[in-house]
Amino acid sequence: MPLALLALAVGAFGIGTTEFVMMGLLPNVADDLRISIPTAGHLVSAYALGVVIGAPLLAAVTARLPRRRVLIGLMVLFVVGNALSAAAPDYHLLVAARFLSGLPHGAFFGVGAVVATGLVAPERKARSVSLMFLGLTVANVVGVPVATLMGQQLGWRATFLAVSAIGLAAVAALALLVPADHGHGSAVGLRGELRALGSLPVWLALGTTVAGFGALFAAYSYVTPMLTDSAGYAESTVTVLLALFGVGATAGNLLGGRLADHSLRGTLFGGLGALALVLALFPLLMRAEWSAAVAVTLLGTAAFVTGSPLQLMVMEKAAAAPSLASSANQAAFNLANAGGAWIGGLALAAGFGATSPAVAGAGLAVLGVAVAGLAYGVDVRRGSAGGRLVATHVPETRTHA
Repeated sequence: MPLALLALAVGAFGIGTTEFVMMGLLPNVADDLRISIPTAGHLVSAYALGVVIGAPLLAAVTARLPRRRVLIGLMVLFVVGNALSAAAPDYHLLVAARFLSGLPHGAFFGVGAVVATGLVAPERKARSVSLMFLGLTVANVVGVPVATLMGQQLGWRATFLAVSAIGLAAVAALALLVPADHGHGSAVGLRGELRALGSLPVWLALGTTVAGFGALFAAYSYVTPMLTDSAGYAESTVTVLLALFGVGATAGNLLGGRLADHSLRGTLFGGLGALALVLALFPLLMRAEWSAAVAVTLLGTAAFVTGSPLQLMVMEKAAAAPSLASSANQAAFNLANAGGAWIGGLALAAGFGATSPAVAGAGLAVLGVAVAGLAYGVDVRRGSAGGRLVATHVPETRTHA
């Protein structure tokens, strides 16, 4: 695997850290800015809104630019957003800075996935995407806990300065490791990218992402009350269990990448089916501490097995112009985050019990299987069910800028 994938993983690590660390710093931010914790929670929403808007927008306006230059520019914008977050004097400017920080998120993963698959042989495309996503999953194991601890000890502003430093390291890595003559922008331009995004197979692939990861977030958004109210864990030990989720997600991401290189659609169906099964078993597994720990780990594994296949599926369906569709998949991921949390909350509010969000998530996973099946049926009718992957392979070059 080329070293350029390391540069993409460093950027993903920084993005994953800044996305999730705010959840652990809400009390610190609320105290410092003299706002309530629910009000501080809007900082999480501001970032997610930036992702949803920025992913297709930035991918579209940069469609004709060299992708290496686009990746560096996106990471510079990421550094600026986090530096402004660290310096924000009040709540309103912090909201704006968090929105700015979220803008490059989806486009970086979208364009990065296109670059990653172009650096390797066709039979390693899924693994290349999983190695880029490795930075995101490792961020949940290492980056978020360390950054949260830093914010608690040194102040929340220090956390965002540290994330800015990670972003600068990613800029340097991208400039040094991504070949200068690799990854030219789409020849079809913005109009062609939009036309590719409008096809039914692309929308079915995006719908699978929303349903599949909506299943994850329906449960994960409420995993703390499940662990404390059902499994009997003390709140102080929940952080360790969330690290187990990160370990499971990292393992699932790597496993999914390897399996998808052999059978993209088989890995997708298998991952979604496994996710539905794990979530359906949550009410049983949350009755004891040991089985609850197993459940959290398996949740991360089953969910992230589908990460690389879903990203590649979208790119396959928009093979002529994959950047915009690939970035739109990241917007779909964040819509799944918000929608899954909302559906899980409805189950809780209806009084169905602490583990009811997981059961709702199981239903969403089954819906994901159904949408993926519908997509397969459309491919069969169009005679493209055997299509494998994306873009033409671009051999790795050692020419750096």
